[in-house]
Amino acid sequence: MSEALLSVSGLTKHFPVKRGIVFQSAVGTVRAVDGLSFDVAPGETLALVGESGCGKSTTGRMVLRLIEATEGTIRFAGRDVRALNRGALRDLRRDMQIIFQDPYASLNPRLTVGDTLAEPLRLHGLASGAALRQRIDQLLGEVGLSAWHALRYPHEFSGGQRQRIGIARALASHPKLIVCDEPVSALDVSIQAQVINLLQDLKRKLGLSYIFIAHDLAVVRHISDRVAVMYLGKIVELASKKSLFAMPRHPYTQALLSAVPVPDPTAQRARIRLAGDVPSPLNPPPGCRFHTRCAYAQDRCRKEEPLLRPVGAQGQVVACHFAESITAPALVPEAEPPYARRLAALRKLAAA
Repeated sequence: MSEALLSVSGLTKHFPVKRGIVFQSAVGTVRAVDGLSFDVAPGETLALVGESGCGKSTTGRMVLRLIEATEGTIRFAGRDVRALNRGALRDLRRDMQIIFQDPYASLNPRLTVGDTLAEPLRLHGLASGAALRQRIDQLLGEVGLSAWHALRYPHEFSGGQRQRIGIARALASHPKLIVCDEPVSALDVSIQAQVINLLQDLKRKLGLSYIFIAHDLAVVRHISDRVAVMYLGKIVELASKKSLFAMPRHPYTQALLSAVPVPDPTAQRARIRLAGDVPSPLNPPPGCRFHTRCAYAQDRCRKEEPLLRPVGAQGQVVACHFAESITAPALVPEAEPPYARRLAALRKLAAA
């Protein structure tokens, strides 16, 4: 991998839990993100995946300093993001943007689309007058909308069109990195494909880097270059897309992949069903955080926290003591799939 555009080390976010109305006192700490480290290269898409509440969105917002980190280092293009003052951070945000999850809540209903796109251009002094109007038309064209859409308000658009407007707003300042916070989860499946293809086209055309936050592994497989699997605030596996989907090493990754539908009616994947619920981040279990739901857990897992370590080839790293001895569930053909029996019955009925 080339020199990193973004480098994150030991990133941590703890939210205090307080009790009381007037005299509040801390009674605990929610460990939302607990010591993440990863890099994003220029032109790369790194996907963050995991169950709801594992810390994906919090991580993306900390990278942009929309949420202040408790500990850790964030370096973007060689600059320490956490050390920047307000003025320097505003300048840096020209290169770091975000696409929010909900296209219905992320646009100001009082502003026209043109005013929404003009705001970052005016804020950073990128365009004015006729050049401003020309840039707005260009942005709308890049996301598949017409120039006259600039005169309309957000409520006049569908969900997919609103998300395109959000993408255009993120592109306005010519960023190098965009955090995509589940940008298609609120959209219909047919619209999801359009938005994903648009993001890929823009990446190739403009040389963008993405942190793509999602829980849909089918979408992740389509758009990502590398995948980081998160569980309860930690990365449990980080690998290239090809390595992760071909040979997942962590039991949690294997469970996630076993739930992905297989586009082959004659085959099925051995489903891994996890026991119990995700532990509370207020009081995570000792040792490996996944051991309470893991079928391979041993005494070492309950006492010693596993560190990310290389397993296999091509830079795959896994936080599991026994990753080498765990095999992924395979696809197995059904002896006689149900649809085949129904089809045979229909043919017999038609022949009679």
